[in-house]
Amino acid sequence: MKCPFCGHDDSQVKDSRPTEDGAAIRRRRQCEGCGARFTTFERIQLRELTVVKSEGGREPFEREKLERSIAIACRKRAIDQARIDKLVSAIQRQVETSGESEVTAAQLGGMVMDGLKALDSVAYIRFASVYKDFTEARDFEEFAGSVKEMGDK
Repeated sequence: MKCPFCGHDDSQVKDSRPTEDGAAIRRRRQCEGCGARFTTFERIQLRELTVVKSEGGREPFEREKLERSIAIACRKRAIDQARIDKLVSAIQRQVETSGESEVTAAQLGGMVMDGLKALDSVAYIRFASVYKDFTEARDFEEFAGSVKEMGDK
């Protein structure tokens, strides 16, 4: 494994353990070149997945991109990183076990919306503002009102 600090090609595994949800192995490594320590994750990949964008373009499914968009929605919220990782793993597992090699960006966005709805209402609204392309403050008001109504039931 290449060191992210100095680029040296060799590192030594110091500790390995499964993640909380058991979907990956977390490895602590130490670079043999500079001595820096870093963490890597090893995950099962069942098949190559492709995301079909709304404009028709295709790109490979990237777990990191999914994780980054969820993390942005959850920024400055009291949400443990382990809960975010669990949500990302659940969505990835759902996509991989669907039996399809392609998933639309809309389907992926819907899965994220469902997960964030259960996780945190503010993160849910933040993600929805981008996913549903809110253009005016009124869009936020209407969506937040529907979220509040769901919470009152």
